[in-house]
Amino acid sequence: MKLRIHDFETRSRANGPGIRFVVWMQGCTLGCAGCFNPTTHDTSGGRELTIPELAGHLRTARDSGTAGLSLSGGEPLQQPAAAAALLDAARALGMSTLAFSGYTHDEIVALPGGADVLARLDVLIDGRYVASDRLATGLRGSANQRIRLLTDRYSLADVEATPVGEVRISPTGEVVLTGVDPLKLKVLR
Repeated sequence: MKLRIHDFETRSRANGPGIRFVVWMQGCTLGCAGCFNPTTHDTSGGRELTIPELAGHLRTARDSGTAGLSLSGGEPLQQPAAAAALLDAARALGMSTLAFSGYTHDEIVALPGGADVLARLDVLIDGRYVASDRLATGLRGSANQRIRLLTDRYSLADVEATPVGEVRISPTGEVVLTGVDPLKLKVLR
């Protein structure tokens, strides 16, 4: 099985509690005005990886101290079978699971494969981003979004204590900005 992704990050602190492996899935048809990740919307963009390929990266990250998997987007629930398979791989490694979705919990339940994804999550952040209700804290981009604790693995305080943004510089010099309110870079010349 293949998964279309925009990118992944092996060690993030701004996408859920603790150190997390983040997969930004490619493809979203929801069209939330002001979305922070518009480059993840094109369903033919990004790249395809197999679940075993990503599971190998997950295993390496777990062995280096990464504790959980976070799915973001794009929209993870627009690839429900692949999302469920990746969540299964994380669970098999003893990792926690979290997903951001523009769909509400009720909409996810009604989606084909939606209940399967929910059954594999510890935490769901749900609801479309609403720019006029911008919040950018506690893993919620806007005030209408909800934090849903689907297991007892984390408390609300654990989730809300997640930093709002981070800047990472890879060994190759690539700068990665991520989180619900990532820092803005100003280039001086």
